[in-house]
Amino acid sequence: MSKRLKGFLSTCISVCLTLFGLSVVTFFIGRVMPTDPVLAAVGDNAPQAVVERVRHEMGLDQPLWLQFFHYLSQVFHGDLGRSALTSNLVTTDIARFFPATLELATAAIIIAAIVGIPLGVWAATRQGSWIDQTIRVVCLAGHSLPVFVLALLSLLIFYSALGIAPGPGRQDIIYQDMIPQVTGLLTVDSLLAGDMGAFWDALAHMVQPVLILAYFSMAYITRMTRTFMLNALGGEYVITARAKGLPARRVIWKHAFPTVGVQLITVLALTYAGLLEGAVVTENVFSWPGLGQYLTVSLMNADMNPVIGSTLLIGAIYVLLNLLADLLYRLLDPRVK
Repeated sequence: MSKRLKGFLSTCISVCLTLFGLSVVTFFIGRVMPTDPVLAAVGDNAPQAVVERVRHEMGLDQPLWLQFFHYLSQVFHGDLGRSALTSNLVTTDIARFFPATLELATAAIIIAAIVGIPLGVWAATRQGSWIDQTIRVVCLAGHSLPVFVLALLSLLIFYSALGIAPGPGRQDIIYQDMIPQVTGLLTVDSLLAGDMGAFWDALAHMVQPVLILAYFSMAYITRMTRTFMLNALGGEYVITARAKGLPARRVIWKHAFPTVGVQLITVLALTYAGLLEGAVVTENVFSWPGLGQYLTVSLMNADMNPVIGSTLLIGAIYVLLNLLADLLYRLLDPRVK
């Protein structure tokens, strides 16, 4: 068996064990929370006979190990239970809300990468200069300021004071439920429907939350790019290229950056996963109907099936994106066997 195949099998086993551990954690989260899912479903004033009947129907009167076995079986078959708040299957709700979060996160990571990577390279090539110091201060602010503060300031300035940005929500009321859902991505569905008014309206509503998430992510990407580039610029191959009299631009982008690009794959993958999970605050401030808002509303109403299902999905995304980054790292870097 080749080393590459062994490494692939080892990675797959590690992913399976991680997902199993994630299932264990999410299961016990639902059991240790100081809320009763039965009372959340039937209400606090329900007769005791109804409470006991629903508890039996939900399987919560069984031993803990048997409940866990049933939980794993349901997850394996794609059944995450039913939401007491919406009366829908959790998988149906996630399929409805997740595209909105995906749309925000994808737009944010694209902007963050396009801006953050060149800034990081620029700062590294001018280490110690005023340009480097300015970029570092901007990144420090983006990484330190709470997201909800930036979101509230953005609404206060651009929506309330200046009136140049749309208010909270994903769409103006005149366009709501007017676009057939095909992908769940409102901008894409608007283009597919040929409704440019709805497209520009959806795009305008995305600007503030996307730029805030992009700024937060750009700060981290820039810092990591700068660190990687400083290490690369100190390498012997870069020193040799400079000694040969090669142009500075070619030394940076043809010799130093390719090694940094391989390392950035992991940074971008984990940042993207963080956006899919970390948009909770942004979605709530902007009333964005995504997975983060769905998770928050469910948690506030003690509706644990959506909380557990959303947590499991986010954890699985982290694991799978990390696996994808690892596979790309092995594929693109010949030094990794």
